[in-house]
Amino acid sequence: MSLVKLSVSALALAAVSATAATARDQIRIVGSSTVFPFSTAVAEQFGKTTDFATPVVESTGSGGGLKLFCAGVGTEHPDITNASRRMKEKEFKLCAENGVTEITEAVVGFDGIVVANAKAGPDFEITREQLWEALADAGDKPTTWDEIDPALPAIKIEVLGPPPSSGTRDAFEELVMQKTCKKLEKGDKAYCKGEGSHIREDGAYIEAGENDNLIVSKLEANPNALGVFGFSFLDQNADAIKGAVVDGVEPTFENIAGGDYPVSRSLYFYIKNAHVGVVPGIQEYAVEFMSEDAAGEEGYLVDKGLIPLAEDAFEAVSSNVSNLGVMTGNEWN
Repeated sequence: MSLVKLSVSALALAAVSATAATARDQIRIVGSSTVFPFSTAVAEQFGKTTDFATPVVESTGSGGGLKLFCAGVGTEHPDITNASRRMKEKEFKLCAENGVTEITEAVVGFDGIVVANAKAGPDFEITREQLWEALADAGDKPTTWDEIDPALPAIKIEVLGPPPSSGTRDAFEELVMQKTCKKLEKGDKAYCKGEGSHIREDGAYIEAGENDNLIVSKLEANPNALGVFGFSFLDQNADAIKGAVVDGVEPTFENIAGGDYPVSRSLYFYIKNAHVGVVPGIQEYAVEFMSEDAAGEEGYLVDKGLIPLAEDAFEAVSSNVSNLGVMTGNEWN
């Protein structure tokens, strides 16, 4: 055999070895810390009840997860990303630029964004306008809650919440900061998308990372502090923390499901269809997530705080996931 043939054979063998080394049999999921406990529960159930490996789920934040998801196609990139807000149009375009052109979107259910504190702390009944005044990076910034309204506790404004990479932060800014700014007619549209919607950076709002469980533990250590996170974490830690009444409505399962609680949003996951059939079990995992047993009205995710979709919407999403329906780019029209 010639030296050239030997070299070609060696290169081919190396390529096969490299492919074998990079292939994986575990689904990799990234994204939202709010969706993380639901996704993890499905992953564990999936690993127990099927012949597929238990998926690996990482809490990277919605923005961080979508950035990883949209970086490209190939087993070095994640297969699924969770999000506590809808994928943005610019993220969809980034995906397309990097060859991620076939994506299936699934709305899992609903979640409320709660403002909560330790059981030992004062009770809070607050409005979105008061939250805006406490946290907006604009005007004369109050230092204590009673400066905003004498009926509020006479304690320092200290709010622990997620960083900008979090979908919960995005949703909070949209549903509380931006909407309130427009309602109060605080200047023009640019103002309400700028400083009027930006959260102050002088220490009143403390970025506590993507781990919502860490925020819960910090609230227990500091009863005067408030925390911002998804309803499921309040539901799972009801023995230690309590939710504030917002605009006269308590953050309960029934109030969020009924559309009465004012700070609520949809939860999502996104499938990279190019990885289906390459990494085993992706579609099967997604079907399990959107099954009656998991995300249905009496599914095991409801016990973890998920607010389920109405029956018609649930059936439509389940069908779309089963058929791997592809996003078209018209979702933002």
